[in-house]
Amino acid sequence: MRASDWDARYAGTELVWGLPPNRFVAAELAQLPAGRALDLACGEGRNAIWLASRGWHATGLDFSAAAIERAARLAGEAGVADRTRFRVADVIAEAEPETGGRSDLPAAGCFDAVIVAYLQIPALARRIALRRAAAWLAPGGTLLVVAHDVENLTDGIGGPGEREVLYTPEDTAADLADVPGLVIERAGRVPRPVRTAAGEVNAVDTLLRAHRAAGPAAD
Repeated sequence: MRASDWDARYAGTELVWGLPPNRFVAAELAQLPAGRALDLACGEGRNAIWLASRGWHATGLDFSAAAIERAARLAGEAGVADRTRFRVADVIAEAEPETGGRSDLPAAGCFDAVIVAYLQIPALARRIALRRAAAWLAPGGTLLVVAHDVENLTDGIGGPGEREVLYTPEDTAADLADVPGLVIERAGRVPRPVRTAAGEVNAVDTLLRAHRAAGPAAD
């Protein structure tokens, strides 16, 4: 989908994703000490706002201006405007953050946690986005990737119907396997209960967690 398509979706009066954080973001990051966090494709900002409510300073990036406008408003309503920053940015199209060139992206190596949640894009773009996410990690920082898995096409529910934008744990880990200093802790499939008219059904998500070891910044 183009930015204009997402702008149209976020123009409605109802929240697209709701206010609570993603269940896996909350489960994986709740025990981390507060620091600086980056949420890629942040949408309406639910994960960044939740982190800010726990003492983090959170930055959210999204290429939809409507999403960013709503995220900033919701952060204000939640009382965390002073600990959040939302910016319109396309992490695929813009210059590398570490090149020193003109870019709206943050500098590399400065975040204690980076979230990539449900950024459903084709393989080449996904690889670029994930490797840039890793580059933003400070030493000891945590990378969390959660996305709709390809198994939803046959055994799950929800998410895009196009195979080319769905993840697998193997592909996600391979995208990051040779990033210097990045340690992949685990990569696998996790069930996510979804309520339907017929009852509760499990969607299937890819989840990868990694951290950056002490040393030079990841490329």
